[in-house]
Amino acid sequence: MNFSMWRKALNIIPKITKEEWDELDLISRWLIATRAAVLVTTFLSATFAGIFAIRVGAFDFWRWILVTVGLYLAHGTNNFLNDYTDFVRGVDADNYYRAQYGPHPLLHGLMTKKELLTYAGVTGAIAAACGIALGIMRGEGTWILMGVGALFVLFYTYPLKYIALGEVTVFLVWGPLMIAGGYYAITGLPWDWTIALASLPHGVGVTSMLFGKHIDKLNQDKDLKIYTLPVVLGEKLARWFMTALLILAYVIVIYLIWTRFFTPVMLLTLLAIPTLVEIWPILSNPKPDEKPEGFPDVWPNYYVAAAFHHTRRFGGLFLIAVILDTIVKLIWPGFWI
Repeated sequence: MNFSMWRKALNIIPKITKEEWDELDLISRWLIATRAAVLVTTFLSATFAGIFAIRVGAFDFWRWILVTVGLYLAHGTNNFLNDYTDFVRGVDADNYYRAQYGPHPLLHGLMTKKELLTYAGVTGAIAAACGIALGIMRGEGTWILMGVGALFVLFYTYPLKYIALGEVTVFLVWGPLMIAGGYYAITGLPWDWTIALASLPHGVGVTSMLFGKHIDKLNQDKDLKIYTLPVVLGEKLARWFMTALLILAYVIVIYLIWTRFFTPVMLLTLLAIPTLVEIWPILSNPKPDEKPEGFPDVWPNYYVAAAFHHTRRFGGLFLIAVILDTIVKLIWPGFWI
């Protein structure tokens, strides 16, 4: 087993040759093919669901495990299906954006279609088994959430991404569906709209990275008649929309402090504002034709790189702040109510 490759694939999307691929173990191949470096966003959604469950004293470890494994593998299944769908539709071809930033299982000859669908089938079946177990334990509401999630997994790439609903889908899935839905499945408590609102800063972070990627490949998508939200808005308006999206995360945190759901401990997230200021010149100007001098070696990722830089900072602070906020709530129940 190649533990060093596991670690590498969990941190970046490594570029790899067919010869190197053939030498890898099954888990390394799965991690690379699913772009596991981005699956951490789903693990964090499940983590937030668990923390919010602890906050109200209704955490169930085994339900949390089922939620975490189910969501993680559902995301992996979605990435398999994304690559398969775009490949067979002729989108992922030649030097298209997807092929530039990481290995494409089909385009680069790492897998056959049958192999990829087998990986997707097994991964999806395990995810579905976790959902079914939760549905049996939790009842009707969980079945509904599972069904909605399955629709997003199957239809995100086509047609949702093609009709400017991909970004909205990601915002709803990585925020309310995963976090508030996970909280619902873990605790057995009624649906909580405040938890759904508290999930949005994380949803904003994930959506901002997708939004940045779609701005980066706006012209290619436009030529292929893939009408992502940036294509519909246009490059300039899309950049300002993305900026507003990042600011929204701070607004939601402050609002939830004001309404006494969060304690002032959550002001820790404001320490990410200097990072927002740092990427402001990128968001405020058109993408250059060539990689700027000194820019990280992630080109052609530009706006998505800026979004990732901010999300890593804000997301880390948000996670720490939510943990600390929960501790304060548990040891000092009467504080800030």
